[in-house]
Order: sequence, then C-alpha cells, then structure tokens
Amino acid sequence: MRKTVNTSSRITILLTGIAATLFSLWYGQNNGLLPVAASEDASQVDGIFSLMMTVATGLFLLIQGALLFSAIKFRRRKGDETDGPPIAGNVPLEIAWTAIPTVMVLLISVYSFDVYNTMGGLDREASQDPGPQKVSYRSGQHPGSELLAFDPGQKYLALGVGASPQQKEEPEEPLPVEVNGIQYAWIFTYPDTGVVSGELHLPVGRQIDLKITAGDVLHAFWLPEFRLKQDAVPGRETQLRFEPNRVGEYSVVCAELCGAYHGVMKTTLHVQTPEEYEHWSQEQQIAQADKLENSVAATPNSRSASEFLAPYAERMGVESQTLEQLKASPTASASN
Repeated sequence: MRKTVNTSSRITILLTGIAATLFSLWYGQNNGLLPVAASEDASQVDGIFSLMMTVATGLFLLIQGALLFSAIKFRRRKGDETDGPPIAGNVPLEIAWTAIPTVMVLLISVYSFDVYNTMGGLDREASQDPGPQKVSYRSGQHPGSELLAFDPGQKYLALGVGASPQQKEEPEEPLPVEVNGIQYAWIFTYPDTGVVSGELHLPVGRQIDLKITAGDVLHAFWLPEFRLKQDAVPGRETQLRFEPNRVGEYSVVCAELCGAYHGVMKTTLHVQTPEEYEHWSQEQQIAQADKLENSVAATPNSRSASEFLAPYAERMGVESQTLEQLKASPTASASN
C-alpha cells in the first residue's frame, strides 16, 4: 500500500513539473511585456529577455508551489500541540539550490556577452580622441560642484554599440547623425546635409551611426523599440550603430535624471522609406536656407537705418515721418 502511495506521489510531482515547465516556456515566449521590435538588434535582446522570463517563471512556480504545498500539507492540525521534528539541514538540497542558480546565471551571462558582441558592443576600432582642445564641464549646476576635465592627449575607448562584424562587411556607408542632449531637449544634426532638427528622421533598411554627446549634464539616449540605450556624456562622444527595419514612429526618451523637467525630455523617431526620408531632407534644407536668407541678422549691413527699423516701428506705432527725421539727423548719418 505504501509503495502504491509513493508511486502515485512521484507521478503527481512529475506531471506537475512537466506542466510548470511547459507553462514557463510558453509564458517566456508570449509574455507581451516588450514594445514592438524595430531593428534586428531588438530581436536579439528580446531573445535574452524571453530566456530570463522563462527561467524566472519556472523558479517562481517551483518556489511558490513548494511553499504553498508545505503550508497546506504540514499545517498544524486541530488539537495538535506537539513540536515539529528537529531538522538540522540537508546538504544535498543546499548544494542543489546553490549550484542550479549559479549555472543559470553563467549561461545567461555567456548568452548576453555573445549578443552584445554581435551587436557591436566590443567594437574597439571606434576608440577616439575627444577633441583638439581640453574639454571641461561641471558635473552639476549647484555651486561648488566638481569640475571634471578630459585630457585631449589620451585615447579613450569608445562607449556604446559600434559596428557589428556583419555591418563592417557592408559596402554602404552608415548615415551619420550627431545627437546633442541639453536640458530638456534632443538636437539632431545631419553632417551630410547640414539639417538640424528636434525630431529624428531615419531611412528604413540603412545603417545609422549616432554620435551622442551632452551640452550640460548627463543624459541617457533611450530607444525602447530598438532596445538601445546610451549615456550622453558632456565632453565625450558615445556611439550607437543600428539598422531600423520597421517603418513607423517611435519614442526617444531621456532615461537619466537630468533635472526638474527630466520627464518632458522626449521626442519622436520617424523611420521612413528611403524616398520619404529623401523628400523630408530636401524640404528641411530648403526651409532652413530660406530662414537664413530672410533673417534680419543675415544681412544687417545691406539695410538702411529706416529699413532696418521699419518693422519694429510699425508694431510700436511710430510714423514713417519720424523715421525719416531720424535718418536725416546728424547722429543717424554718423551711424550710417
């Protein structure tokens, strides 16, 4: 009879373990906790996340299940005032629950290292000199904050995600974009065209090379849908290299507490078709060229005093005769 009970218990434990394993595998792949993946790098990071969720779900079910089973199975019965059996320890059990998590952490570490290398995280060819002049900045805005400096004569290992081994073999040059984080906005400059924008526009299917820095304090450039995040450091350039593979609009967020209005330091990343991106780039070049030509400060010496002051005088209600008198006065003539 006892042998039959033990066999039944073992079968129950085995079936329960199989069910918990299958549920952990399913939930690890179908948890729905991550936003849409918009790059190849994102799918690789998602693989690590799915593995960690599978392991975490299995451990949760195992530990919580054992606690719940023990609380019910070994609860104090009504009228039982005796003490529980004295248990000093179980060496094999302690070895098992130490060794298994250790092996899991090592496997996840090796997997993460491989993905990081595949994404270009170990691209040491991007080491750089921060600039021809000594760069200094304050680490905060409060009086007495520490003054930090970078020596231009020293080579620094590039920070961020550079070109992956596969990307280095591609003949097409990546699209360079300079990213500057300031309180509380992101400024994007396209060196190839001279376009400056408060929103990031990128063509789908092309390698992008972001050069990131900060103009005041530490920021963190975060693209949730691309699974990429990199610090923006004053006085030092960091890098992100990736390829968008999904057209759409995505969030650009600052993930580093940078001041009182840190929460509003957001903008939009537009991933467009090559044709749409080229159209946007040409529009921006024309619009910014027109603004430069039509600005008052662009050609101040080509205007007379009355022409220069006419728009302001009209808004202030000053009559044109008054401007003519100003032009004819000796002081105005001397200034011209």
